[in-house]
Amino acid sequence: MDNIGKIKWDDFMKVDIRTGTIITAEVFKEARKQAYIITVDFGPLGIKKTSAQLTKLYSQEDLPGKQVIAVINFPKKQIANFFSECLILGSVDGDIVTLLTTERQVENGLRIS
Repeated sequence: MDNIGKIKWDDFMKVDIRTGTIITAEVFKEARKQAYIITVDFGPLGIKKTSAQLTKLYSQEDLPGKQVIAVINFPKKQIANFFSECLILGSVDGDIVTLLTTERQVENGLRIS
């Protein structure tokens, strides 16, 4: 744990982490590794799309309706022919990603702190 760089509270507060609900998940055919293109509703903050390698644990049909936690203030990132607008958070164990979700349904767009 000592080899992990320490950040200040102000650094953490720069990361805009919000709740959102997945609207759609489509197979990302152009991705090098199996992934979905996911559309997320962040309520008053709008709708954003991202790519996520969730295919090991989640089918396309499992994802719509799930409330997730995501970083929404990264600049757009090009992945193949697609521009990702947010980063859905999950715990990573090799190539298996488990989504971070809310304990119960909350309003989309709420800040995580």
